[in-house]
Amino acid sequence: MITVSIDSIAAGGDGVGRHPDGRVVFVPRTSPGDIAEVREVEQRQRYVRASLVKVTEPGVGRAKPACPHYTRDGCGGCQLQHLTSEAQRDAKRRIVGDALRRIGKVDVEDPSIVPSPLEWRYRSKISMAVVAGSEQLTIGLHRHTRPQQVFPLDDCLIVREPVMELWNAVRPHTHLLPPSLQSLVLRQDREGFLHVVAIGSKPVAADRRDTRPWDAAPLAQAVGDATVSYWWAPWRGAGRIVAGPRNGFPALAFEQTNQDLAARIRREAVESLGDVGQKVVWDLYGGVGDTASLLLARGAKVWTVDSDRAAKDWADRHNGPDVRRLVDSVENALHRLPAPGAVVANPPRAGLGAPVAAWLNRWGSATPGVRLAYVSCDAATLARDLARMPSLILRGVTAFDLFPQTSHVETLAVLESAS
Repeated sequence: MITVSIDSIAAGGDGVGRHPDGRVVFVPRTSPGDIAEVREVEQRQRYVRASLVKVTEPGVGRAKPACPHYTRDGCGGCQLQHLTSEAQRDAKRRIVGDALRRIGKVDVEDPSIVPSPLEWRYRSKISMAVVAGSEQLTIGLHRHTRPQQVFPLDDCLIVREPVMELWNAVRPHTHLLPPSLQSLVLRQDREGFLHVVAIGSKPVAADRRDTRPWDAAPLAQAVGDATVSYWWAPWRGAGRIVAGPRNGFPALAFEQTNQDLAARIRREAVESLGDVGQKVVWDLYGGVGDTASLLLARGAKVWTVDSDRAAKDWADRHNGPDVRRLVDSVENALHRLPAPGAVVANPPRAGLGAPVAAWLNRWGSATPGVRLAYVSCDAATLARDLARMPSLILRGVTAFDLFPQTSHVETLAVLESAS
């Protein structure tokens, strides 16, 4: 056991200190300023991973976690719940700034950060892991120290109350769920409708049970709420409603779970492009069309790309026919798009594919004064992509505390080619 002083928070949420021999030490659930006794659990040439034994002197940003699961069960969902709100946001600013400087080689200060309107009960969706036991299913979240283990969930304090009320209604009847189950998703869509999504596990040899539709009628009857939709998504198969109303939001389509702050990020991304009237604007990884609608309202000629057909169908019904939508990967769609005057990109955590970054870099080289608004959910892949696009100069960066209590941070980077 060793004593370390924690200096900062790393991407992922671990505290960072120094081993007596000079190596970096990563310690989960520590706070900047903590002096802590830790136990080494992994030795590497350049760093050490350790577990927290005891905080002998707490840092000023340390707080008492509010969720019983955080301490009792070692929940891995909220990595920063032991920090004050201010300390969490300060850590996230530093995570973004460090990634841009270290990986992106950009000379930039830590960005400002926009707080979430809600620090608790903001998530519109929860995804729970499922482990089959000899007598019943265990449905819950992973432990941070033993991620292969799942503890049964009572309540998640960052998830909206209607979603957790739905879980309380479903939980006594988990025997009515499909036997071959990988995860269970509960969601409240933007219109307030609730969804239960059962996602099938990979079938074992000669076992094809999870390719057949789940009969959700008994569960729907037990829950007793006629407004809830029940979805079955077999392993690598298309999800479909198997009970309840069929006119709601596509429950498997991507949408940010902190909807109010996500809407602000989209507005700021579109506004950062300046005047887009009559310009062709790409909306890459466009999802259900929210950004496309904002661009259209500002007079742009919008082309949007997303690989999710259900998202496209929703957008077609709710956002009108004036947006040109392609259902494909962005990499495959590039040659089918007209040359843009501006671009919005909101890729998944993996960031832009290398061909996409290469195309945007050539576009910046060939087209003076064009802008790219890049919305990122991972500072490291954002920084990597900026390094891949040297023709586009970083003009502004803002962080958003989209996921309070966790180490995740959303970032809007505005880039422009030389005039």
